[in-house]
Amino acid sequence: MKLDGASIVWASLVKEGVTVTFGISGGKVIHLFHRLTEYPIHNVLTRHEQGAAHAADGYARATGKVGVCIATSGPGATNLVTGLATAYMDSSPVVAITGQVATPDIGRDSFQETDITGITLPITKHNYLVTDVRDLAEAIKEAFHIARTGRPGPVLIDIPADVQVAQTEYVYPEEVHFPGYRPTLRGHDRQVRMATQLIDQAERPILIAGHGVTIARGEAELMELAVKADIPVVTTLLGKSCFPEDHPLSLGMIGMHGQPYANQAVQDADLIVVIGMRFSDRDTGSISTFAPRAKVIHIDIDPAEIGKNVRVDVPVVGDARNVLETMVRLAQPTNHPEWLARIAHWRADAAGHDILSRESDALFPQYVVRAISEQTEGNALIVSDVGQNQMWEAQYYVHRRNNTLLTSGGLGTMGFALPAAMGAKIGRPDDPVWVIAGDGGIQMNIQELATITQEKLNIKIAILNNGYLGMVRQWQQFFFEGRYSGTPLSGPDFVKLAEAYGILGLRVTEKAEAAPAIRQALEHPGPALIDFRVVQEENVYPMVRPGDSISQMMRRPKPALQDGAPEEVQA
Repeated sequence: MKLDGASIVWASLVKEGVTVTFGISGGKVIHLFHRLTEYPIHNVLTRHEQGAAHAADGYARATGKVGVCIATSGPGATNLVTGLATAYMDSSPVVAITGQVATPDIGRDSFQETDITGITLPITKHNYLVTDVRDLAEAIKEAFHIARTGRPGPVLIDIPADVQVAQTEYVYPEEVHFPGYRPTLRGHDRQVRMATQLIDQAERPILIAGHGVTIARGEAELMELAVKADIPVVTTLLGKSCFPEDHPLSLGMIGMHGQPYANQAVQDADLIVVIGMRFSDRDTGSISTFAPRAKVIHIDIDPAEIGKNVRVDVPVVGDARNVLETMVRLAQPTNHPEWLARIAHWRADAAGHDILSRESDALFPQYVVRAISEQTEGNALIVSDVGQNQMWEAQYYVHRRNNTLLTSGGLGTMGFALPAAMGAKIGRPDDPVWVIAGDGGIQMNIQELATITQEKLNIKIAILNNGYLGMVRQWQQFFFEGRYSGTPLSGPDFVKLAEAYGILGLRVTEKAEAAPAIRQALEHPGPALIDFRVVQEENVYPMVRPGDSISQMMRRPKPALQDGAPEEVQA
């Protein structure tokens, strides 16, 4: 059967199980969109290509499937770059399809010509410039295979306009052949046995769960190992929600803004078992002082990550779920009552520093996040943005279900949350989906409110509105002489703006109004936006200074309600 290139694209996407794409048409993908109506695929017309990339990323994270975004050549393609870099840093399987000028015009500075494969080479797992229609189906097959296997990541396919109209016999390959690309899925038996023996012998073990656990769908195996070996679990930011946070063994998040008792436990452990984590500086603090008493087991599907940042005693290359499954079978039932009691003492001490332990009528952002957690019973799919709002969500939303936090970790992309939530809601339509964002980040892709309305997506949006680029302001307060340069932020009337898009808009200025407003939003059958006017100069605590050990934490003073000088704590 002969097809033109545009038809080959859609027919191949159907073969890959794609039912939805995210993108914007344009001159060099007009042939693609001309053929779209002939195939059972719905394209979500985002209002910006960055929104399309983030939406495809959110869809991929929420479902485990490959997300697909589409853009025209030149500015359309370059607008995808931040979204692709976000997906690359966080190992999210995305396939981006871009139009390109006709092959005879490449290299001539043609109208809307950009070398998008050159631009995206460092931020994609692989990319293609398809100059012969006969290679197109194979390129698509390979792109999906690369994106979803091993350590997932984005792949870009650039298709010139003349390739989209050229015809060839269409045969979709049944398999791919990559002699040099064979991800290791099962850990080496000897290494896994060595790791399990260390777990059996440890007196103060800690499991550190990263995003790799969620990607591998290894949450059940993580739970089995933790319970069988009686090991507390801490998570990275992207690892949150891979272990229920109301479980007695859950210690929450580690790192720069991690729970103090989680940081203390890692620093005092004699063994840390690290699963699907790349030892980011935000997790480790000073590498030279990280977990100084511990032997390190590192489980990761990407061998390049093992030993890259932190010395490892037992490396295990493999899929997190497969390796954990074997370790559960080999591990001996164990108990660590003294270790757990010590951690419980640290946890009790930390409670005295918590803003929620204070009597106050002020609308603190931490209270808002906890109220959302309580009203949704910890079961919502939360998509958080970047900045203080991200850290407050990580600290105060108690995730009880697997894979219910999506956020930009590695790149820290402001503007991620709103479009990513669109993809997540389309991928998991029966889940309640909430956006938690600041007044800065929400404005970076706020145009996607129109897409939410057009697609009739029942998404709830909480804006923690403090009138600042809050995390930068906090750094200015602590480290730059309190000089608030470039951080005071004005914004629109978010309630009126929501209403202009046909979305329910609510405003909360007092603590007593928060829970009723959240309930009203939950009961509303369509999208809703709540503008929470929170305490303006509230800070995220604890905080580890850049370059310090995670045992050196700046914590909120116990006696004072408002922030004074932070209390220094050495774990």
